Parts: sequence; structure tokens; C-alpha cells
Amino acid sequence: MSKEQQVEAMFNGIASRYDFLNHLLSFGIDKIWRRRLIKKLLKNNPNNVLDVATGTGDLAIALAKKELGIKVTGIDIAEKMLQVGKEKVKKARLRDRITLCKGSSEKLPFNDNSFDAVMVAFGVRNFENPLNGLSEIFRVVKNKGAIHVLEFTSPKNWLFRFIYRFYFLRVLPWLGRKISGHKTAYSYLPNSVQEFAEREKFLELLRLAGFQNTRYTIQTFGVAAIYEASKP
Repeated sequence: MSKEQQVEAMFNGIASRYDFLNHLLSFGIDKIWRRRLIKKLLKNNPNNVLDVATGTGDLAIALAKKELGIKVTGIDIAEKMLQVGKEKVKKARLRDRITLCKGSSEKLPFNDNSFDAVMVAFGVRNFENPLNGLSEIFRVVKNKGAIHVLEFTSPKNWLFRFIYRFYFLRVLPWLGRKISGHKTAYSYLPNSVQEFAEREKFLELLRLAGFQNTRYTIQTFGVAAIYEASKP
């Protein structure tokens, strides 16, 4: 089974509890990070935005609520996550501006130069091949368009790093397993973060995919980062 198939099965397995656990285990700070990403993305006044690895649509919904004239397309490989997201979109009365569909980040079903901007929240580390996924994003974003990525990082301060690792490697997997009933999903999370090419390494991946003006902003003591880049 490929990594993509494993990730699809895992997220389908926790879809019903995903939102609750996501906000609980991050103490709600993930909402603040998403708002900051959206603020950065809106500086370029995009009209048509792609949300890759949209999951249950949190970022897509937040963006559509913030900017009334914007249209968002969300794509994800996990059908059950999308089902939850579609109900949330319906409840928010945003079906005229948000479209959620199933698809792979590494084989995006869109034409070249289709979107003004692309955003990804906690999704790139789940790509089978991150460079391939970023290259696909580069293909579908318009010239002068931008990519914004929110991902976890490892803190640099030794004390906070120790506390963070204890929580991330010990507490979070145990609590996630207890609440979700899924044996491996919340052990996968810290492992995937540790394996992720973060900070300068991720900027290099963005450049290899074709992007320029790469930069990142550290969030909350180094727990996460917002990466930005543009297409020439």
C-alpha cells in the first residue's frame, strides 16, 4: 500500500472526530494560524483559490467567510473527510462559493494556470512525494500567483523543544488514540512532523518546484510556520 493510500485510509478512519481532536490537541491555536495565513494570502487580492488537502474544509470556510467575493475549490483524497466538510459548507451557506472534490495533490485535476492562489494547511507532509505535489501546485497556479503553506515545525529553544516533544510524542498519541479509537493516526502525526523538510529545507523544495520569493514566518514559539512563495 502506497503512502497516499495509507493516509487516505487513516483520515477516513478519524473523519468523524477529526475537527474536535484537531482543535483540542492544538488548544485551539490552529485557528489563529489559519487566520494569519488567510491575512497573508488576501494581500494579493485573489478571486479564485485552491485549498489542497482541504480535509473537512476548515481553511476554505474561514477564507470564504473572511472575503465575500472569493471562490474556493478544496481537494482531498479522503472521501469521508470531504463528506464532513460538505456538511459544514452547507451549514455555513457557502455552497455557491466553496466546491469540495476528491483528488490527489500529485495529480491535480485542473488546467494549467487555473488559480490566483493555492493554500495548504497541514497537508504537504502527507504528500507521497512533496516535490511532485508542489510542482503540481506550481502548474495550476497562475503567473504572479502565490502559494501559502501552514505546517508544524520543531521548536529551536531547548526547553520548549523538550516540553513540545514530550507532548507531541507521548501525550498527543495517547489522547488521540483514546478519543478517536484509531490505533495509529495520532502516532503518525508526530512521526510525519519529524520527517518533514522544514524551514530552509522546505524553501528549497519550493524553489525546486519553480517558485520564487520564498520565505517563512515562525508561529507560536516555533511550533508551526507559514511558508510563502510566488510563481514568476
